Amino acid sequence: MSGNKLIINSALRAASHLRSDVLPKEASKVAAAMLSSAPSGGKHTLPDLMYDYNALEPVISTETMTIHHSKHHNTYVTNLNVALEKLDTAVNQGDASGIIALESALKFNGGGHLNHSLFWDNLCPKGYSELKDGPLKEEIEISFGGVENMKQDLSAMTIGVQGSGWGWIGYNPKNGGIECATRANQDPLEATTGLIPLLGIDVWEHAYYVDYRNVRPDYVNAIWDVINWDAVEQRLVDATKKIE
Repeated sequence: MSGNKLIINSALRAASHLRSDVLPKEASKVAAAMLSSAPSGGKHTLPDLMYDYNALEPVISTETMTIHHSKHHNTYVTNLNVALEKLDTAVNQGDASGIIALESALKFNGGGHLNHSLFWDNLCPKGYSELKDGPLKEEIEISFGGVENMKQDLSAMTIGVQGSGWGWIGYNPKNGGIECATRANQDPLEATTGLIPLLGIDVWEHAYYVDYRNVRPDYVNAIWDVINWDAVEQRLVDATKKIE
């Protein structure tokens, strides 16, 4: 952001400037939601990892982790902050056209930040990846008939993503089950499908090309060895609490 300008009390400011007689209702709603999502300090930041860059070897190399986290994810964060500053300006000016024009950048970079933040938490060193008995394993049994069936279903769908995108296991609040889904590019799962993300697999080539070249199936099949199942289960527990 330029100078010392921060998006502070952004929800309040958005509410005062998003006048229904100036801006379309939907544009006002989206802009207010995006501005109010900004952290209290005004900027989104690159999250620290809970492990070292070399902790996921040999499944994911130090080089891939370094580039993926410090370069690619950081770029989404930087561009999201730029887009939010532009949105803040457009809102203050009652510029409906400017707000609408920012939709793509906000979705892409906001989704990239959300998706990657969850992705890092999905992962852990190989020796700590264990799916224990508990609510997640029980739900997998109910929804897929077994853990291996779930892995096969999600792997097949994820490998089949055309171009760049993500494979997901999501919680469906409408029926209380979990299911597989894929999204293109950086489209965030919950905002575009209503499914609450539990586990995501990044199949943009920058996530695996250094280690697996263009052989996506090898990467997807290997990543199961470094899934942090405790984190995935906690997301399921949190998701079910939301609808109780």
